[in-house]
Amino acid sequence: MNDEQQPGDAAEQAAAPKPPAADTGRLVKRIAWVLAGSFVFTFSMVPIYRIACEKVLGLKLQEGPAGQQQVVGLRQDTARTVTVAFDGNVNSALPWGFRPSQRSIKVHPGQLYDATYWARNQSDHAIVGNAAPSITPSDASGYFHKTECFCFTQQTLQAGEQKLMPVRFYVDPQLPAGVDTVTLSYTFFPNEKATAALAARDTRVAAGTTP
Repeated sequence: MNDEQQPGDAAEQAAAPKPPAADTGRLVKRIAWVLAGSFVFTFSMVPIYRIACEKVLGLKLQEGPAGQQQVVGLRQDTARTVTVAFDGNVNSALPWGFRPSQRSIKVHPGQLYDATYWARNQSDHAIVGNAAPSITPSDASGYFHKTECFCFTQQTLQAGEQKLMPVRFYVDPQLPAGVDTVTLSYTFFPNEKATAALAARDTRVAAGTTP
């Protein structure tokens, strides 16, 4: 056996293609930009609040209204009293004042109650906002139900306008015995797309071009 390298072998090795280092670097940078762009896009929307609350803070955000079948025939537990506390917050990009009309109320599980929040547009133009609700402690999230709420739809406030925003709710009688206080919190976010559409419509109305 001849262990010496033949001239032809060296030529073949020299001719073998090698991945350009520059192309590899560009590919890595491209992937990094795509990941960064995806991160910014995802966390620039209102769902960042949901992600932060549910995954980081352990808060449970609620969705839509309780079904009517859940309310009809619900057993009321008048022997038990639960404190429902209220909290209101506004995203820094929304120039609104927003707070609960009452700090807390005492309720009997299984009974419907009404509460209100106060909101005021402190800017000089109409703004549309959406409220994201959350419940604490997280163990109580599945036992607090809203049948009517301003958070189910977007809210529009004209410049300087203020209004009371109602919410109707009940606490499920199956709420764990160790939970005696439940906090209902809302954070209002600006709905920039709806606000821009509203401004465009008002401009057309002012110009007399609206059909």
